[in-house]
Amino acid sequence: MPKGGRKGGHKGRARQYTSPEEIDAQLQAEKQKARVKEQKEGGDGAAGDPKKEKKSLDSDESEDEEDDYQQKRKGVEGLIDIENPNRVAQTTKKVTQLDLDGPKELSRREREEIEKQKAKERYMKMHLAGKTEQAKADLARLAIIRKQREEAARKKEEERKAKDDATLSGKRMQSLSLNK
Repeated sequence: MPKGGRKGGHKGRARQYTSPEEIDAQLQAEKQKARVKEQKEGGDGAAGDPKKEKKSLDSDESEDEEDDYQQKRKGVEGLIDIENPNRVAQTTKKVTQLDLDGPKELSRREREEIEKQKAKERYMKMHLAGKTEQAKADLARLAIIRKQREEAARKKEEERKAKDDATLSGKRMQSLSLNK
């Protein structure tokens, strides 16, 4: 709990909310002031027609906004329109004006990433075709391993045959010795 025992921040005043009735009363007062001002400026002709009063109220509001804008300017700003040549004005484009089919301007990073992917794909195609140094080294290593395995299989086959011959000759000797 903050110091002071109150809930909320320690700075600022308590908030005051205006009721809807007060807001309506303020709007009515502003409309009344606008009517009085219009009657003073326009004379009797505009006061009789309610449609003209509404139109003139709208025009008065836009004039008031322009007056506020003029009052906010200080010094020479009201006399000279200053435009920053470095400022880029943002223009909104309509959906019909957008060119989606045209070539997109890619950033440097995006271009480099695309080039890197294409180079990787080219390398993999060359590698699968056996045209890269690494692929040649891999194929040579595989050929050596195949030869070693063939030699090992051949030696095992010869050993097995020799063992079978030995067992057969041993069995023959036994059978001959038994037959005697």
